[in-house]
Amino acid sequence: MKKSAAILLALFMALSIVNTAAAEVKIPAVYIALGDSLAAGQTPDSQIDSGYADLIAQELGRNQPVALFSKDLAFPGFTTADVLERVNEDEAQELLASANIITLSAGANDLLRLVQANPGDGSLQFQRIQSDFALNKARKNIAAILEALNEAAPNADVYVMGYYFAYPHARESQKEGIAEQLGILNRILENEAEKAGAIFVSVDEAFGENATSKVPNPGDVHPNIEGYQAMANEFLAEYRNGWTIENRELPQPNPVSFEEILQGQEEQADESPQPDAEGDASVESDAGQPAEDDQSAQLLPSLQSDYLAVRTLLPII
Repeated sequence: MKKSAAILLALFMALSIVNTAAAEVKIPAVYIALGDSLAAGQTPDSQIDSGYADLIAQELGRNQPVALFSKDLAFPGFTTADVLERVNEDEAQELLASANIITLSAGANDLLRLVQANPGDGSLQFQRIQSDFALNKARKNIAAILEALNEAAPNADVYVMGYYFAYPHARESQKEGIAEQLGILNRILENEAEKAGAIFVSVDEAFGENATSKVPNPGDVHPNIEGYQAMANEFLAEYRNGWTIENRELPQPNPVSFEEILQGQEEQADESPQPDAEGDASVESDAGQPAEDDQSAQLLPSLQSDYLAVRTLLPII
């Protein structure tokens, strides 16, 4: 009798686990990718293409209804301070309000912009004091971002994406210091995610410190589609056990340069209604300024201020 009761209890617990996992699937999915250029899908050749967010959205669409996928809130070069500012913008608040899945990539730019990397000789240099200060600031900003997301998207499960070792081409003797700092960043992200009720997605083991096949350009820290596939699969392991993106499911390359993105946005602006001589065709916002065009279909958010600066920081995630 006791044995039978134990078996029934084990079956009940197993079914409870299955039911809990199924309850985490969001139907229909409203997926928003937020953060830096990894969320945007920047390639090792300084272009934008399918990144981990696109692959996640693709796999979601294969298995369940998807009402919306957007990476409008992802931008190359964003630090945690930039992401926090972006989350609090009215445009972002409207988009996040409907989200039930959010992935967040933020923190690496706070750290990696302090690293002097020479792809010619494989050297890496950084100042530990500056690094410690940057990591502490990132910790505070991540906590504030997650708090803001909990308020802006109360129905969303938030997944905080970890980071991989970004310098696999560096000399072995040069890797330890920055690997340690990236490890600290990942622990910060994991701790803040846990405190905020979010889910941390670890990706470093999927890369290791010698993932030259996933980060192929010695002069750039961005992964190729194989690297993004690894990141997406780590997310899927948390979201729904058994879902995975196979090699045969990877999309064909369709890169878009930053120049093409900027040109497309300029053309879109030129095609928008222009005010007549008396200004009757313009739409005024509450502040008395022309309202911005709907950018929900854009690959990236507004490039008005920092676009040229971002182009000079391509080694940064």
